[in-house]
Amino acid sequence: MSKISIAIADDHTVLRSALKAMLNYYSRFEVIGEASNGLETIDMLENCHPDVLILDLAMPVMSGMECIKEIRYRNIGCRILVLTMYDEEEYVKKVMQAGADGYILKKSADIELINGIEGVYSGKKFIHESLVEKLMENLLCDTEAACDELDPYTLLSIREREVTRFLALGYNNSEIGARLSLSPKTIDTYRSRIMKKLGVCRKSKLVNYAIKYKLVNM
Repeated sequence: MSKISIAIADDHTVLRSALKAMLNYYSRFEVIGEASNGLETIDMLENCHPDVLILDLAMPVMSGMECIKEIRYRNIGCRILVLTMYDEEEYVKKVMQAGADGYILKKSADIELINGIEGVYSGKKFIHESLVEKLMENLLCDTEAACDELDPYTLLSIREREVTRFLALGYNNSEIGARLSLSPKTIDTYRSRIMKKLGVCRKSKLVNYAIKYKLVNM
């Protein structure tokens, strides 16, 4: 039987180490990647291609929610199992609508996590047992977000979203260019294009946009 390859994305080093040790104890699992924030997670997935990603929601630079959207937008082929402390039903609904395959609470990161990994790996949806089961029937019914013309996943390209995040975090053109392997002039072109699409003329408005749509955590 082939092993299920797993990647872990969480900004807490101790938790990642504990999860890795627990999962590697099982011969059918193999942890092949780790990341501490959303951007690292995207880069990691492009390189190591795990079967299942265990993902925290509260991460720096790019939130877990935005990370899910980015993964699905880029058609990165992995199952996403969210592992979080948030037990509100609204979080579950939004996360599953964004493209996650499962939702587990950190307080039950033991046998239920194992079941969750195997469940999403086999193509099933998996939600923590303490949450309302009937929620599954209504998860995909709310289309309000899809109607927003300013949604960054409708309005901006992948590269434009990357540049927007770095601009909102305070990086200048040279620093962004170095991180994305582009020239400062090219970054300036992206900046102008982004501001035109958003209909703004000041950087402060761009920052407000990035915060509103959770492209960055502030």
